Amino acid sequence: MKIIICGAGQVGWQIARHLANENNDVTIVDRNSDLVRRATDSLDVQGIVGFASYPDILARAGAVDADMIIAATHSDEVNMVTCQVAHSAFNIPRKIARLRAQSYLDAIYSDLYRRDHMPIDVVISPESEVADAVLQRLETPAAFDTEFFLDGCLQMLGITLDETCPVLSTPLRQLSDLFSTLSAVVVAVRRAGILFVPSSGDQLFSGDSCYIFVKKSDVQRVLEVFGKITKNQERAVIVGAGNVGFAVAKELESKGSHIRAKVVEKDRSIAENAAEALEKTIVLHGDGLSSEILLEANIERSDAVLAVTDDDKTNLLVSIRAKSMGSALAICLVNDPSMVPLLQAMGIDAYINPRSTTVSSILRHIRHGRVRDVYSVGDAEAEVIEAQVLSTSTIAGYTIREIEFPDGVRIGAVRKGTNLHKPSGSLRIEEGDQVVLFALSDTVKEVENLLQVTIDFF
Repeated sequence: MKIIICGAGQVGWQIARHLANENNDVTIVDRNSDLVRRATDSLDVQGIVGFASYPDILARAGAVDADMIIAATHSDEVNMVTCQVAHSAFNIPRKIARLRAQSYLDAIYSDLYRRDHMPIDVVISPESEVADAVLQRLETPAAFDTEFFLDGCLQMLGITLDETCPVLSTPLRQLSDLFSTLSAVVVAVRRAGILFVPSSGDQLFSGDSCYIFVKKSDVQRVLEVFGKITKNQERAVIVGAGNVGFAVAKELESKGSHIRAKVVEKDRSIAENAAEALEKTIVLHGDGLSSEILLEANIERSDAVLAVTDDDKTNLLVSIRAKSMGSALAICLVNDPSMVPLLQAMGIDAYINPRSTTVSSILRHIRHGRVRDVYSVGDAEAEVIEAQVLSTSTIAGYTIREIEFPDGVRIGAVRKGTNLHKPSGSLRIEEGDQVVLFALSDTVKEVENLLQVTIDFF
């Protein structure tokens, strides 16, 4: 696969990292020579310095015979023009663009991206993806990470264990015996900063962060088993009325949620625009770091604070202050993955990494064929892959105990027709089954080989 990635920032670098690790021919383009140098020094990719939308720059990047172009620069307009040039001048088959401005994403203008207008095959909206992730965290406040698979039937929960967890020091194989009617499967554990896939004899300890797959109907029971008390969220304070904060508030209004939200925004014009567009949400103009404005928002009575400004440090400090003033739950946006290990010590309950969310969204559209969904975990340390088993797959017709999965891979669930099955050694994988697997990043290519997934661009 020959792929051009335009934009060597956080998202572009991460996508290049994924694709280069899978032996694709990747060229990354950016006008910032330092970013290009960072990519070429640390990844097995080629680099071109220049404006991504310029035809001569794309030609130097190999656009003449490229299979795909991913436009992920910081400029919507550059991304759109890049896709137009890639189509008109080089006839690149598949074009993906990251667009952030809400005006470009309005449904009434969806025809704009047809092949005979501005040919973009897939439009990725980071703010929309991040807003959805924030709402998911809000619905499952006991989890620091969560995502749905198999059409919403299966939920992944990221849970940090504390001393009150009743199943500490219990081997995982015994959990299956003790709670045989539950669908929960522990697929990964992060301990002392290291993410690993546990064996059946491994135990869980206080401070471990576990990734668990569970049938949606069993979520509350599983949370109780792992010592988590759940509470309905009724009052939320959203700090930041930018694209993400506004989208969260608007979604809470449009879905008729029982959660009453207040929004705090430092920029007066942004606050005024949000106040005009939101019908039921109170918008306060002020600095979210100010104790006075947080008191005005009744932070001490809030069930959650959502710190979603575009500045990591502001989000962290707002979360800490809000918790110290009585907010029950703190969820914040964190772009810098190096800060994630600090969050638990700071008392922050959950976080959303916009980069990881956007990377997951782009990977879903890259991995076509029988891969139905992809979710990037942590700092691209692992992936959750949902796929349909082909008749030609090497796992079709074998029981799970007969399949030689690579170390670092754990199957989380199998769906046969409409029936969801907890994986067991005797469960046979057959053609047409849908499987969800957790795979550490260095095993992803082997997993795709097992599934014999073909990438289809047409």
